[in-house]
Amino acid sequence: MSLASRCCTRLARTSAVKFSVSALPASRRWNSTATTDPKIASIVDQISGLTLLQTAELVSSLKSRLNIPDMALQSFAAAPAAAPAAATAEEPEEDVVQEKTMFNVKLASFEAAAKPKIIKEVKSLLGLSLVDSKKFVESAPKMLKEGLSKEDAEKIQKTLQDLGAKVELE
Repeated sequence: MSLASRCCTRLARTSAVKFSVSALPASRRWNSTATTDPKIASIVDQISGLTLLQTAELVSSLKSRLNIPDMALQSFAAAPAAAPAAATAEEPEEDVVQEKTMFNVKLASFEAAAKPKIIKEVKSLLGLSLVDSKKFVESAPKMLKEGLSKEDAEKIQKTLQDLGAKVELE
């Protein structure tokens, strides 16, 4: 038993102060000194009492009533750039093809003669042991890396293709 744990247990046994969860106010979880509007406080209390399914239904109905579009996580970075374009409503809208920025590298297959080289490369890329790298390569097709930039994904793809592997970018 370490010194810290012995001190804590000794303090817990000899402490005269007992903490009780029931002594805390049940209506608020967070101690807040800011005054809130009673209408907002009642809405927050009602929402906090909802189940997960009811909350999801509430969100979808609010989105439809307030005309809020569903936005992907990657499009948040593009939203400020798109705001000035939306302000000029006189210009006709063109179909903008959004370029993919995040790529996944998938090891599809490999040549049997190049297997040892590919295992070594996978070992260095993923930081796995030699045994785990061998199992990984033998279980192809398998996702090698996810969420890479285009340059990094193409670099890994070129390296593995030079060694004799078939690599797909998704």
